[in-house]
Amino acid sequence: MDLYTHIEGQDKEVFNALKGEETREREGIELIPSENYVSKAVREAQGSIFTNKYSEGYPGKRYYGGQEFTDQVETLAIERAKELFGAKYANVQTHSGANANIAMYMALLQPGDTVLGMDLSHGGHLTHGHPVTYITKFFNFVRYKMKDVETGEIDYDEMRRVAIEAKPKIVLAGFSAYSRELDYEKFVSIAREVGAYAVIDIAHIAGLIAGKAAKNPFDYGFDVMTSTTHKTLRGPRGGLILTRESEEIAKKVDKAVFPGLQGGPLMHVIAGKAVAFGEALQPQFKTYAAQVIKNAKAMEEVFRARNVRMLAGGTSNHLILADVFGSLGIPGKEAEKLLDSVGITLNKNVIADDTRSPMDPSGIRFGTPAITTRGFKEKESARVAELMLDALAAKDEPAKLEAIHQEIKDLCAKFPIPDSFV
Repeated sequence: MDLYTHIEGQDKEVFNALKGEETREREGIELIPSENYVSKAVREAQGSIFTNKYSEGYPGKRYYGGQEFTDQVETLAIERAKELFGAKYANVQTHSGANANIAMYMALLQPGDTVLGMDLSHGGHLTHGHPVTYITKFFNFVRYKMKDVETGEIDYDEMRRVAIEAKPKIVLAGFSAYSRELDYEKFVSIAREVGAYAVIDIAHIAGLIAGKAAKNPFDYGFDVMTSTTHKTLRGPRGGLILTRESEEIAKKVDKAVFPGLQGGPLMHVIAGKAVAFGEALQPQFKTYAAQVIKNAKAMEEVFRARNVRMLAGGTSNHLILADVFGSLGIPGKEAEKLLDSVGITLNKNVIADDTRSPMDPSGIRFGTPAITTRGFKEKESARVAELMLDALAAKDEPAKLEAIHQEIKDLCAKFPIPDSFV
């Protein structure tokens, strides 16, 4: 059934925007590492009757009546999330990854407490303590960086020194633009030495962890994991908080989410999460997660062969951060706009210690979750990387850019967005 049948007859302006976005996604290459395609089953759940229902509280402990089926679907989402990540407790109500991080801080900290997190310019996230966010008015954030931006090695000795000096209550791992694996043992060791919680934001790599293509931080002793449910996990846009084993922490998390931070949960989104978690539990999701990394490595090889500098020297996960200004003389903003014009979507991004502004930085960030969902393998991924660099080289040649755009459309036609993953 067409999901837009009623909208078309009722609201042509919204319908046109929806169909326009559908065409853009169908005919273009999506390389933003934090974006993906969901199955039609997830979309149906998110557009379902559950959007009508208010469900403040948690399963079995609601403030309103009529909760038989909301309890069923939220419990399914909780149990599936626990199974995916080896957690004893899960909160599936947070509306976003940012909300998940804020709720985690509220659960574990008192105003004025300190958090040790990754510097934004070295790959961290805004919610890990960037000064523009309001959470920095309540908590003190200190930062760690890469020791060597060419290899991606974190300066763990400096991290330990800062932790001993600043005495953080949370040692926070995780990132939004970092392409290597972290040394989980060192994070947990430093946290234990200073009496801090060991927490990790797995928003970007949740699907790789769930699909057994990346290490599970819980296996190394992390106390809490926060995440989004989209990106590599391929679910609806939303948040997730997982507690390894502490019932005390889990209770604090639940209270921080509701009533501390949010009102009623978005039950239609939770239904979508339940469906997506069920998909991620299927054997084929492991194949998908492994292919995401293989495809990123294929793109890395092209960029290396064409002498384009990659932060951390390349990738061990799903994303690449490339210094296009330093290598090609093209600012990230210009590269993003040019590639968008030929049907390749990615985002401009600061690089480590960037001398340019965040709105016009030196780098671009791109990744392989969405193209892997479409069925791209190493050959197609490498070709996309070649087309990216060909387009940047031909920025003043309209005929070549048009030919590249047509090849991208043809490639997308061969690999349509799938309706189902099971």
